[in-house]
Amino acid sequence: MKVTIDNITIDVEPGTTIMNAARQIGPHIAPPAMCYYEPLKASGGKCRGCLVKVTAGSEKDPRPMPKLVPSCITQVQDGMIVENTINEQVLETRKGIVEFLLLNHPLDCPVCDQAGECHLQDFSFEHGVSKTRTVEERNTFEPVDLGPYIKLNMNRCILCYRCVYTADQITDGRVHGVMHRGDHAEISTYIEKAIDNDFSGNVIDVCPVGALTDKTYRFKSRVWFSKPEDASCSCGKCSGKVTLWYRGDEVIRVTARKNEWGEVKEFICNTCRFERKKTSDWTLEGPTKIARNSVISANKYGASTIKPAFPLQQAAEQYKKIDDSRDRSFLAPQKQLN
Repeated sequence: MKVTIDNITIDVEPGTTIMNAARQIGPHIAPPAMCYYEPLKASGGKCRGCLVKVTAGSEKDPRPMPKLVPSCITQVQDGMIVENTINEQVLETRKGIVEFLLLNHPLDCPVCDQAGECHLQDFSFEHGVSKTRTVEERNTFEPVDLGPYIKLNMNRCILCYRCVYTADQITDGRVHGVMHRGDHAEISTYIEKAIDNDFSGNVIDVCPVGALTDKTYRFKSRVWFSKPEDASCSCGKCSGKVTLWYRGDEVIRVTARKNEWGEVKEFICNTCRFERKKTSDWTLEGPTKIARNSVISANKYGASTIKPAFPLQQAAEQYKKIDDSRDRSFLAPQKQLN
């Protein structure tokens, strides 16, 4: 099927969603995803962050769809025309989506372990506004220990359901879910049960914000101060393919490997994640590939770092050039350094 997204036409297989079609073009065209997670079945359609405008439904029926549609659950039709980054209605709507997601979200970035690799930070930076219009008090919750390894900060949760789908699809018995409805909805466990199974730590990796964090890593280091290395081991429970995060020679945390969309393709067990914190436990495969525009890459590339285009463009548009044509003879001569 042929689909055109932001004036770029590509061929995709029948059944492909608009989101995955856009991802085939590249990150600059792909809509943001806060709840959609390709490896998890039935994910998507919750946050509405990926809304796009379909200006032509198909070649047979070129009428536009009357409302914006979620790209993560809408399949393409032959001849469909979609507008994402070039549509003002889409961009304006995303500002509202960010505002709703931040309605009860606290300003925990200075103390949150997810800072630097938080999808909500990226989403709000790209599409949000600097001011808030709300004056009401925010919903607040006390932090909860979900077993020996996981801490739940419900204040930061955006109810994306990723952790619920993960527990449903890769573990034998899910003991947590979304309780209550409306503005009272929250992630919680059944009758205060702890999340305790061999793959429970994967709910940390799939969480797009800092609601579910690793208790063995909390407050140890900022992500941009650590060095990620791909490693593997012979594990009888999982694939054993992980990312080791180093601070000096110390392994401060272990996570599953993620692709360019921040999604885990091969989930790992708790033994690999929490109990193997020595380099001798692993076979190192080399540095993890990190996008140059990610804060994780800070101070990793030295002089070869490519300057991002956005701040240079912003400076050119909003600041005047310095006039150096003035007479400088009145300036005192500077001392020569030895």
